[in-house]
Amino acid sequence: MRRFSLSFVCLILVGTGLVRLASAQDEGSMSDLKFVVIRDYNGKPVRNAAVVLHPISKKGNQSKGGLELKTDNDGKTNIDGIPYGPLRVQVLAPGFQTFGEDYQIDKPELEIRVKLKRPGGQYSVLENDDTKKSDDKKTPDPKPQ
Repeated sequence: MRRFSLSFVCLILVGTGLVRLASAQDEGSMSDLKFVVIRDYNGKPVRNAAVVLHPISKKGNQSKGGLELKTDNDGKTNIDGIPYGPLRVQVLAPGFQTFGEDYQIDKPELEIRVKLKRPGGQYSVLENDDTKKSDDKKTPDPKPQ
C-alpha cells in the first residue's frame, strides 16, 4: 500500500512540474501589443476607433469571438498577454473605411500603426437619378374618348 501511495505522490509531483513548465513556456510566448490609429490624409489621431482582434486558426480561418479595444484621445490603445501566432486586426471608425489585415505576432512587444482612409465614392449600376425622376414625373396619356 505504501508503494502505491508513494508512486501516486511522485506521479502528482511530476505532473505538476510539467504543468508549470508548460505555463512558463506560454508566458514566454506572449506579446504586448500597442495600436496607434491615425487619419491617412493628415496624420491626426482617431479617437474612439474600435480595434477588434480575432485569433486565426491553423487553417487560416477567423476563430469565433474576438476582443474589442477602443482608442483614446491620442488614437492609442494597448493590450498585454496576446499569444504568439496569427492575428486578424480590424479597425472601425465612423467616417472612415474599415481597415483589416492579418499579422504574425512573434515579438514580446509590437506596435501596429493603422492609417484610416476617408470613404471612397460609391458607384451604382442603376441609371442616373435625373433620368429616373423625369420619367417618374410624366403623367399618363389620357384615354381617348
